[in-house]
Amino acid sequence: MSLHASAETHEVFNQVPPLEGANLYRVDLPLQEWVRRYQGGWAEERLETYGALAGGPLMVAGFLANENKPVFKSHDRYGHRIDLVEFHPAYHELMGAAIAHGIPTSPWTAPRAGAHVARAGMSYLHSQAEAGSGCPLTMTFASVPALRLQPEVADQWLPKILSTEYDPRNLPMEQKTGLTIGMAMTEKQGGTDVRANTTRAHPVGIPGPGQAYELVGHKWFCSAPMCDAFLTLAYTDKGLSCFLLPRHRPDGRRNEFYIQRLKNKLGNWSNASSEVEYRGALAWMVGEEGRGVPTIIEMVALTRFDCMIGSSALMRQALTQAAHHCAHRKVGGRVLAEQPLMQNVLADLALESEAALALTLRMGRALDNAHDEQEDRFARLVTAVGKYWICKRAPAMINEAAECLGGAGYVEDSILPRLYREAPVNSTWEGSGNVQCLDVLRALSKEPGVLDALFAELGDGHGDARLAGFIGKLKQGFADTGDIQYRARQLTEDVAVALQAKLLLEAGNATVSDVFIASRLEGHGRVYGTLPRGVDVEALLARSTPHLV
Repeated sequence: MSLHASAETHEVFNQVPPLEGANLYRVDLPLQEWVRRYQGGWAEERLETYGALAGGPLMVAGFLANENKPVFKSHDRYGHRIDLVEFHPAYHELMGAAIAHGIPTSPWTAPRAGAHVARAGMSYLHSQAEAGSGCPLTMTFASVPALRLQPEVADQWLPKILSTEYDPRNLPMEQKTGLTIGMAMTEKQGGTDVRANTTRAHPVGIPGPGQAYELVGHKWFCSAPMCDAFLTLAYTDKGLSCFLLPRHRPDGRRNEFYIQRLKNKLGNWSNASSEVEYRGALAWMVGEEGRGVPTIIEMVALTRFDCMIGSSALMRQALTQAAHHCAHRKVGGRVLAEQPLMQNVLADLALESEAALALTLRMGRALDNAHDEQEDRFARLVTAVGKYWICKRAPAMINEAAECLGGAGYVEDSILPRLYREAPVNSTWEGSGNVQCLDVLRALSKEPGVLDALFAELGDGHGDARLAGFIGKLKQGFADTGDIQYRARQLTEDVAVALQAKLLLEAGNATVSDVFIASRLEGHGRVYGTLPRGVDVEALLARSTPHLV
């Protein structure tokens, strides 16, 4: 026997077949059903095409973009200040694919029934491949309603913002074929409290909406600093106002926009986030002077919706990985997915994922029907409710999914560590949990009809006594205003799970809705995998386990 032969210590077996190249739309039955339910079925061919991209080349690009983080170059070799962020080609591949397929633009360029639902489905697929690129895509998408408040600014910028060409060159907007938009609101002394900002705006000539100003100040968090322009906030004599600040001045010179450093973040590695200074940076006022927060809220509402999409996508990809692994891996001579305790865990994860998707796409339908007063009020509330609840549920759910893979889920060869690192950004960005819950109370107390819209949506329990009883208790909770701010998280959670239960029940799959109601409304364990007895776990797993074709 040769020394080489004797050095072979073991045979490799009991390994899970690769999932690479799976069509993420084709293996996701809940996504197909919910897109069709909310009038997005016309986009099925587009979704299937993008599902193949997301599960194939974009999945590969996601790993490369995270392994090769953005690099900040403050000066060129001659000592000139350039303020450039360089990205790996994989990042540009991700951005190019998303923009070419209309992820940041399609509801604006081709509005129709189900347009926001279909776009949410596309973003849901993209974020499973790589969520970091979602930041500039989201802000570009969300900037459109805010910019439309200032027609002369919109007329200049929107044609290229709505382009399906990705142009990463660092050039003035007049020389580019497509533009991306970023956001810079928070400052280090205020964070979420933007009214504590100190940045000042000085009129160049005539003051007022649509006019030019020079901004002096800093922003502690400016996401995607290589975007072509940024919506930002600064004070004028009339109060906090909103501005569009481009990277270049109209004469082609670089604007007085200086990147101080890139953030060293927990996750979101492929995306550059930065601290910046404005040293007389030229910008144009958007919206009414002194009404900067209501103006930029036009953008923030949609970025919060994309937090719902992004967290739902991370949860789905974690579930896909866990279900696929357990469908093939054997422990004790038996496939994991056939073992009762693992079935309990996987079925619970599947419920969480589908409920998050259902609420997210229901929100998309509300955006598609925003001209309807009931739907507009529903969207106002659910933006905060969904952003809070879905984003809060994602980290623990992804942790549990990673645990299904054991040690294999803890190493970087798997996508699970990246999903886990990514999950907290959506619960923190655009207002943390407390901000969302207080916004729920604000909407319900200060905006007429919002509470009525909520209970009109929930109805009478749709024939389920458990849901009807839960809705009754929820009404009592809102009627008791004594310490309502103290209870804001509990009330927001109750609204979220009541809405999810109603949507699942209304969809008609009794297996899904009955287990969700029994586990979420009637008492649930403190961790996943504590579903009640008698659950048809095989049916739930069949909906969530990817079957490669």
